[in-house]
Amino acid sequence: MRQSIRARVGASTAAMLAGIALVSGCGRDEEESPPAPPVDGQSLAAAVGGDAVAAHMEALERIATDNGGNRAAGTAGYDASVDYVADRLRDAGFEVSTPEFDVDRFIAGPVELRAGDRQFTAGTLEYSPATPPEGITARTLALPDDGSPGCEATDYDGLDAAGAIVVVRRGVCPFSAKEQTAADRGAVAIVVVNNEDGPLAGGTLGEDTDPRIPAVSVPGSEGSAVAAAPELSLKLEAVTEAARSRNVIAQTTTGSTENVVLVGAHLDSVEKGPGINDNGSGSAAVLETALRLGSAPNVTNAVRFAWWGAEELGLVGSERYAEGLDEGEREDIALYLNFDMLGSRNAGYFTLDGDDSDQDGAGPGPQGSDAIERTLGGYLAWRGIVADGTDFDGRSDYGPFIEMGIPSGGVDSGADERKSEEQALKWGGTAGETFDPGYHSPEDTLANVDRAALAQNASAVAFGVGTYANSIDGPDGVPARADRAKAREGAGQ
Repeated sequence: MRQSIRARVGASTAAMLAGIALVSGCGRDEEESPPAPPVDGQSLAAAVGGDAVAAHMEALERIATDNGGNRAAGTAGYDASVDYVADRLRDAGFEVSTPEFDVDRFIAGPVELRAGDRQFTAGTLEYSPATPPEGITARTLALPDDGSPGCEATDYDGLDAAGAIVVVRRGVCPFSAKEQTAADRGAVAIVVVNNEDGPLAGGTLGEDTDPRIPAVSVPGSEGSAVAAAPELSLKLEAVTEAARSRNVIAQTTTGSTENVVLVGAHLDSVEKGPGINDNGSGSAAVLETALRLGSAPNVTNAVRFAWWGAEELGLVGSERYAEGLDEGEREDIALYLNFDMLGSRNAGYFTLDGDDSDQDGAGPGPQGSDAIERTLGGYLAWRGIVADGTDFDGRSDYGPFIEMGIPSGGVDSGADERKSEEQALKWGGTAGETFDPGYHSPEDTLANVDRAALAQNASAVAFGVGTYANSIDGPDGVPARADRAKAREGAGQ
């Protein structure tokens, strides 16, 4: 693997420096300069430095600090983040659009879950309805863990959920499916127990699910006590209000518009923190890649950069964008590269498992996703890093694109899962600790970013962009435009 990657990316030092001069805008006056050399993955990767990426993240953190501590969709902090990205792009010669879309913004208030005098550590699942002001007190119904607890109506066979507060373990199906199934059986509320000892971070019922009963989560360490309580009392305040948000879109003026390389990252944070790793890191790496590439590079394929709004509210920005594409516009997109969380403090190194070689969770991505995984994983391997796969579970903005059959891929450094002993030996860091201890919290700051992981992953972002901007052909390529519809039809998409 290392030898084949070197053959693909191993240009001479002089050629590399020429490419760096190209993407950084250095060199002689325009009238004296020869035609720019074609952009390639290695030269673009070398031009995207970790310090420059961190400088964008620092700017996003200042924006959060100046706007109530976050950059969540529908807030002034998010609008300022959009302006920052759009202004940098315009300064570099890009034509930028910031299309608006409607979004439901969820605002959670205090939550309290008790069994008698004992109060548990409860968190509200996003988009949960509120309880009545006086709260709810009801008997407890703890569902057995059958491998897919609370996901199907048959999980309630022989059990009386009417008027009960259901306690169910996290796992397999979306939280919305657990909530809807419990509501269908007459439950008055649902408590989801995390499958880790700590609290559940970022749990959502989804914007478009129309939840009917209050839904909260508790840490795995408290799950047994909650399930054993004969009766529970729940009180929570929450409101969902209509808001507007924006995406940021910019595309090179050069390259084929029938083989667009779409590159994206979500720009919004959660309400609870500034979102500098999640996802200031991905946003900054994509921004710096765009600036180093330039608005009119010597590329074979056009590159379209996107910063999505309201990802934390359920992938809303990327979904609205994907829904707005007509058939021809979908065919024009050769592939999608997604970058979400690149500098987790206890970092791992992951590529989206496009070929489902891990046989874990969801199946493989659309045809060509396996090739993207080889490209990104191969580049990291060339830098001495052996990446693991991460499941194509649709948790980030690639979800809407794989649903329409567009090959996708990306790298990340891990979120709220725990690093294994094997991974700690391979990458360093602390086994048994989550990859990002500051995930979805006020601690998601630049001070808690692993700069080395950020630099490695940012260079992988640029390598992927430069590689596919140059060519979508070859063993690590994706289907040509004429073959894309056939590939989707063959996959039943």
